[in-house]
Amino acid sequence: MLQKSPTGTWLPAWVPQSTTTLAVLLVGCSVVQSTTGGYDGSMLNGLNILPSYTDYFRLNAATTGLNTGSVFIGGFFGPIFSGVIADRIGRRPAILWGSAITIIGIILQAAAQNIAMFVVARIILGFGSQISGIAAGVYLSETFPSRWRAWGVGLLNDFYYVGALIAAGITLGTGQWQSTWAWRAPSLFQAVFSILCIIILPFVPESPRWLVHEGHYEEARLVVAQTNANGDISNPIVLTVYKEIVDTLEWEKKEGRTMSPKEIFKTPVARKRLLVGMSAGPFSCVAGNIIASYYLGNELDTAGITDSNDQLKANVVLNVWCLGCALAGTHLAAKWGRKSTALLSEVLLVICLFIIGGLSKIYADDPDGASKSLIYGDVAVMFLFQGFYSIAWTPLLYLYPPEVMNYSIRANGLAFSSFMLNALACVLVFVMPIGLANIGWKMYMINGSWDIVIIVLIAVYWVETKGRTLEEIDAIFEGEKHSSVPDVEAVRKGEATVNLEELEQEVNKETAVKTE
Repeated sequence: MLQKSPTGTWLPAWVPQSTTTLAVLLVGCSVVQSTTGGYDGSMLNGLNILPSYTDYFRLNAATTGLNTGSVFIGGFFGPIFSGVIADRIGRRPAILWGSAITIIGIILQAAAQNIAMFVVARIILGFGSQISGIAAGVYLSETFPSRWRAWGVGLLNDFYYVGALIAAGITLGTGQWQSTWAWRAPSLFQAVFSILCIIILPFVPESPRWLVHEGHYEEARLVVAQTNANGDISNPIVLTVYKEIVDTLEWEKKEGRTMSPKEIFKTPVARKRLLVGMSAGPFSCVAGNIIASYYLGNELDTAGITDSNDQLKANVVLNVWCLGCALAGTHLAAKWGRKSTALLSEVLLVICLFIIGGLSKIYADDPDGASKSLIYGDVAVMFLFQGFYSIAWTPLLYLYPPEVMNYSIRANGLAFSSFMLNALACVLVFVMPIGLANIGWKMYMINGSWDIVIIVLIAVYWVETKGRTLEEIDAIFEGEKHSSVPDVEAVRKGEATVNLEELEQEVNKETAVKTE
């Protein structure tokens, strides 16, 4: 049964009373967001292999990089506006408008007549997907209960590989077509995921943190009840979570913290939270996966697999493998912790990159004399690399930043993280084919060296956020929790109790004063 849930915005919501059903819808909102990005990367991977695409645009190394990397130009500008939009108009409307812009870009991309039109379309696509993706990351981290947050938000990027797998399958099928629809059809199909997201939005509530900040207290309490206790507003977990949110946001307001983008640089604590949280974006970008994410064909060429059909099949297998690793990594992040999972992944990446570089050098020195075992061994380690990357960076890219950042900097901080990621990706996606063409195997060695530095930075500066609500993470950075209630998980597990009558009176008194 659906229950009307006030949202404080023009976009209404009719929410299932069942918390489990609502969680499924939130996951659905999450996965359709990530499939767009995954589909795009894998689709371009496939298109860069198709003669019908490369011949139509008469691509060389530079224009291939421009066509592929132009999505990151839009991704570069999207975060400049996304945080402000999500804070001002609400999380759900921001997701809606971002999805609509993405659909416009996709239609133009499928209809492209020349490189200029294709590039402009991908800039629009990247801009819209960044607005909706950042808003979704903030929205889901603020709406999912703490016990489900790792899975709920981790899946926001995990299903990147579902989109990638769908694109790999479609490009494999259309690759045999003898017309421009071999690449136009996969381009157009990309809009399906944004359309699904728009369909789901009327059936999920607004973020309870955003509602409290905007003064919609009863609405926020109802959302907390819907996401934690089947709509029971008197449940002890609901009261505990709700009071934590109200107390913490009231403390932030008393401290003079605003929603301005300048807030992310304003205080030493804000700067620390920003640097730790936003590091996930740049770290994931320079890890080395861009080579296989967008230029798998070039990478397989260096290993001796040059047949385009074999490369397309490898693209399909790669995405199945990466999806499994991403889901395993999300489980590790939930059970083992975010920091430990990131360290494990980075160590494995360094090992793989140096092995790939060494094997690729052997092949480059004597391509004609290279054995099949050498070629297959190189490809196997490439696949291992992508899976090991997926263990940490796929789920953590949107999970970790909003956890580390407090409410006043969360949207703009996640936007800044994505801004830095796209700024780096815009450069790296363009230079990778040039680098592979000129220095070949040495590109892997350079990436391996970067990753050693990343391991040290994570070990020294990252903090663990597992098992805490967003408000309880404040204690790590601020030195104290800004609410008198026990930790939510302690209440949930029966390790701590709350006096429901007293807590109800405190909540009613506080919200009554704030609404006067």
